[in-house]
Amino acid sequence: MLSGVAEEFGIRPVGEAERQALRACHPREVLRKLNVPLWKVPRIAGRLRQLKAQQAERLQLFPGVVELLRDLARRGIDRAIVSSDAEANVRRTLGPETAALVAHYACGAGLFGKPPRLRGVLRRAGVRVQEAIYVGDELRDADAARAVGIAFGAVTWGYATPDALRALSPDRLFTSIEEIAPAIAG
Repeated sequence: MLSGVAEEFGIRPVGEAERQALRACHPREVLRKLNVPLWKVPRIAGRLRQLKAQQAERLQLFPGVVELLRDLARRGIDRAIVSSDAEANVRRTLGPETAALVAHYACGAGLFGKPPRLRGVLRRAGVRVQEAIYVGDELRDADAARAVGIAFGAVTWGYATPDALRALSPDRLFTSIEEIAPAIAG
């Protein structure tokens, strides 16, 4: 899927070693290294959302996500998803039962547009920044959390490399999904 999008938008092919190295880079650095002008980003993102919509129901969640959301709900902890993806894609990937475990959605954020979405979720949920944690797997998630003034919990099993996330000194570094609920509740 990604190689087809790269070809469609004139982005040079990337080998596996370079792809892994790019996982340790901030998005602007990735764009610079691949010579992608900022004006192309919305069109590329839109195409990726469109392709993801075609596969949303077939995408697999990380093991333990459903249990985590149930555990947080049992503990009375507010749950929100802030994503660059379209809300419909997120809900379809989660499935109706799991999607219902999420109280707030703020989706469709641009590549650098998560801070306003985070602020909006906090406002709608009535949660103060001191009480929130944004759990994510990308360097830009850490940037967004810091821009809003909330804690950042980095997960080591997603997009960015664990070393790149660790270098950002997150408030929490989660190496397994089972660590999240007790840490947030505690």
